Amino acid sequence: MADNRTYAHPYIPNTVPEVRDAMLKEIGLTSIDQLHDAIPDNLKLDREMNLPPAMNEYELRRHIEGLLAKNKHGADYLNFLGAGCWQHFIPAVCDEINQRSEFVTAYAGEPYEDHGRFQALFEYQSLVAELVDMDVVNVPTFDWAQAASTAIRMAGRITGRKTALLPRSVDPDKAAIIHNYCTPVMEIEYVEIDTVTGKMDLSDLQSKLGDHVAAVYFENPGYLGIIEDQGAEISKLAHDAGAISIVGVDPISLGVLEPPARYGADIICGDLQPLGMHMNYGGGQAGFIATRDEEKYVMEYPSRLFGIVPTEAQGEYGFGDVAYERTSFALREKGKESVGTQTALWGITAGVYLSLLGPGGMQEVGATIIEKSHYAAKLLADIPGVSLRFEGAFFKEFVVDFNDTGLTVAQINRRLMDEGIFGGKDLSAGYPQWGQCALYCVTEIHTQADLERLASALRAIAAYQPRS
Repeated sequence: MADNRTYAHPYIPNTVPEVRDAMLKEIGLTSIDQLHDAIPDNLKLDREMNLPPAMNEYELRRHIEGLLAKNKHGADYLNFLGAGCWQHFIPAVCDEINQRSEFVTAYAGEPYEDHGRFQALFEYQSLVAELVDMDVVNVPTFDWAQAASTAIRMAGRITGRKTALLPRSVDPDKAAIIHNYCTPVMEIEYVEIDTVTGKMDLSDLQSKLGDHVAAVYFENPGYLGIIEDQGAEISKLAHDAGAISIVGVDPISLGVLEPPARYGADIICGDLQPLGMHMNYGGGQAGFIATRDEEKYVMEYPSRLFGIVPTEAQGEYGFGDVAYERTSFALREKGKESVGTQTALWGITAGVYLSLLGPGGMQEVGATIIEKSHYAAKLLADIPGVSLRFEGAFFKEFVVDFNDTGLTVAQINRRLMDEGIFGGKDLSAGYPQWGQCALYCVTEIHTQADLERLASALRAIAAYQPRS
């Protein structure tokens, strides 16, 4: 179709006809369509699109608001979904600070006007380092999956080996990202889990370790909420084989659980979302990586690190990049990994959250989550036909087995929706061998009445179904 537009689009730059023609002339073309000659004809739409009439700004706003009103979210419904994005209480000051213009406006966190952003990120790194009992923390990655992937790639470069071991209990979506990120540089192999406790099978781990293994990656608490109390044994087995121990952690658990550095972790990674970030349907996720302050680790970080140095003025300090020359910003195509857009805004948010709660607050919120989640699990396990899939301690999330109800998780969740409740994540696709199981999440936001409402609704749903 010939390009015969003669108007300037209000939202698309350089569409003034005279400007567009001058740009085409500069590169020796007469039509925008000529820019598309490299695209095969069979991939081009050779007809006009059947689009509705254009709306004015008010009509468009009404239309979009009508679409958004169809959504049901955690403020409308009682929510027990987690599985990597969790509903926690967000102090108002977190939103107040992360929406300040000097933090929120610059693309990728880069300063157009830098009023303390480097210092804010240094403070975030220091707070997370104290939380996980490590020395060095990076500027945030996109999410936990990328942080875990990068940690594994770091281990591969440090050891010169090509294999990483993961437990079967890792979130299948996260495992897919890790596999995609590490291929073809690294190979991923899986270690079985104990069918009763859900913890890593140490005999299977030992059988798969060797001089080809760069890292053993495990999580505590894991995707299924299980507290992996074999961390010291896992790390020792990894170290005896010359491999690096990498531990993924939900940081909000560290007010009550021992930090991974104390049971042998060499690299720690995890998700910052529990630390002051709303569930944003694809946003609000950020990952972190932490290590000891040793050159072999520091120089393998692909992402930026911020440090503090004294200035010429007595008592004043500056904040800036540490070992910038190791990043892909400096090395470009020769970088160990390509790092671009970062989630620095969420690092600042996490720093605000941690500074507000402090050690006492983190301990209180962690203890509250454990108490409420175990109370909820007991209520659900008392329902006829409902049981817990695994034995032992857990944090925030637990697997509920509905196989004896004669219902699928999908059916149960649809009926819970009718009661204004989001049920647990359906695990039947990711773990088909378990049948009809769901992952339920309970945090500090849930009241006793909320948990009893869930149990009452599930009891009623299960009671009217014939057993098969």
